[in-house]
Amino acid sequence: MASSYLLQSPNFSTNLKLPSKPTTLKTTPSFLPIKAAAASNNTPTPTPTPTPKSNNIRDKARRQNLTNPPQINNFSAKYVPFGADPSTSTESYSLDEIVYRSQSGGLLDVQQDFSALKAFPGSYWRALFDSRVGKRTWPYGSGVWSKKEWVLPDISSDDIVSAFEGNTNLFWAERFGKQFLGMNDLWVKHCGISHTGSFKDLGMTVLVSQVNRLRKMNKPVFGVGCASTGDTSAALSAYCASAGIPSIVFLPADKISIAQLVQPIANGAFVLSIDTDFDGCMKLIREVTSELPIYLANSLNSLRLEGQKTAAIEILQQFDWEVPEWVIVPGGNLGNVYAFYKGFHMCKELGLVDKIPRLVCAQAANANPLYLYYKSAWGEFKAVKANSTFASAIQIGDPVSIDRAVYALKKSNGIVEEATEEELMDAMALADSTGMFICPHTGVALTALMKLRKSGVIGSTDRTVVVSTAHGLKFTQSKIDYHSNNIKEMACRYANPPVSVAADFGSVMDVLKKYLSKTPRFVGVDGFGLIMEEFVSSISDLDLVDVNGFELHKVIAQRTRQQNWDGKRSKADLNSLTLYRKDHHTFTQCRYGCTACAHRKRMIGGQKVAFHVWGLACQQNNNFWKSRSILNVKLRHI
Repeated sequence: MASSYLLQSPNFSTNLKLPSKPTTLKTTPSFLPIKAAAASNNTPTPTPTPTPKSNNIRDKARRQNLTNPPQINNFSAKYVPFGADPSTSTESYSLDEIVYRSQSGGLLDVQQDFSALKAFPGSYWRALFDSRVGKRTWPYGSGVWSKKEWVLPDISSDDIVSAFEGNTNLFWAERFGKQFLGMNDLWVKHCGISHTGSFKDLGMTVLVSQVNRLRKMNKPVFGVGCASTGDTSAALSAYCASAGIPSIVFLPADKISIAQLVQPIANGAFVLSIDTDFDGCMKLIREVTSELPIYLANSLNSLRLEGQKTAAIEILQQFDWEVPEWVIVPGGNLGNVYAFYKGFHMCKELGLVDKIPRLVCAQAANANPLYLYYKSAWGEFKAVKANSTFASAIQIGDPVSIDRAVYALKKSNGIVEEATEEELMDAMALADSTGMFICPHTGVALTALMKLRKSGVIGSTDRTVVVSTAHGLKFTQSKIDYHSNNIKEMACRYANPPVSVAADFGSVMDVLKKYLSKTPRFVGVDGFGLIMEEFVSSISDLDLVDVNGFELHKVIAQRTRQQNWDGKRSKADLNSLTLYRKDHHTFTQCRYGCTACAHRKRMIGGQKVAFHVWGLACQQNNNFWKSRSILNVKLRHI
């Protein structure tokens, strides 16, 4: 990947030196220098200002609980060994204990008391959760804490540290779905539209709230620490800062963006830049937290997954408790895959829905241990050395939650796919071109969707949700490099660089006329045929586009027949396209999403096949397809 995207040899300090004057953007941008400072305690501490008696939302909730105590229920949760047989295992721990591993060294899981939760029907939980959406009542205005009974039922609302995270947009990706995938029911869950710009807020509010509770109980917890590829450290430092709890962050040098780096620095975290990758940082933080009173915040700690599972419940809420067929999740350390499964599974077990969606975990090809494990039919798991990837948050070769992820995928009849660097960057650019602004990790998930659509695993009518894990604004450098064609050995075929124009009316008009004359009319779409937006008047109106092996190779002017619906025949100049395809199937689609099958006409010279293609009457615009036209489309195998 392009080295300009990565933070180059940072030295960390509490003294952030900003440029003295504005700098000019360069082709290969320079990065913010941060010099290491000697350890000292000379940083001045602001004098706290006395706060008058207030009437804030937390105080309101406290008074409400005093005057009208909530109904007492026996909801509870505890740690148990992950995957242990409940009929034979008696090992369990209170959530107030500081423990990360079972006696055998395995992962722990937070187990809710299903017998107590099942005392209430699914209709009760649906109504309760729906009643809290969009409210300011503490703490239920949060998308996480609106499900408090399913997350940390024992915690006092006074101990909760929340930024009213969650309740993120479920975006109907109408144009992307119709134009590039032939789908009408594609959705993107924008978890990155959150307090610190990633889904990690969902888990961190739970973990830091529990730490806040432990500190009030005088447990030996000085602060909270994590190893991070960027987003975890941002969420941890923000929530700890809100609660006045020290945070310690281990970051791999040279492997995160400036936007990710500056967040923990700005929030006052103690940041260590370590000359290793994420897996090395993870090893170190585990060793450190076993010796010092620092609470471990990585997903080895199963508390975070209790917050992250609420995104799955939220998706069901946003569909009025209808279950989508597919949910696609980018995977690195793999805790999120299990968290989504856990949320969907709880909803099914407690009667809110009657099934769960199939899960897809999408990995970057440069860090794909789960994909390789899946392709071996779950034969033997082998950690890999993660190579650099634009999807830096999932650049993990030895994921902590591998067992959890495999369990979730097997239980949901799930699939694992991968994306190369070029595939994920192209997918990100295509999504952005339809009005989104996604991160490279979402590009990985969209690539997985494209491959599964092309193979027919995901159908055109399947309701599908792609989980977008972080905000695109955290990864602007990768977008700049892509649209500047500044990535080595990458075609950047959807790059959209700015056009330099002289500052006079004539030059501007010339450029605009040229641009308007080249508006695409036909676009090749990843093996699904032609998007027929409108008939072209001449070959010059066509822009040829190659999308993942579907190449509009040659255009030949040809006179074809056009038959009006009233039966009268007329002549029209259309175009015959020679396409290079991997199969004998294609479709046409108008801009409103209506499709028509292309039927084989005859063999022409070996592998070439001609088709008759005709449009159907468009269901959304009856004036669009007023005629049935015959268009000869020649195909040849690659």
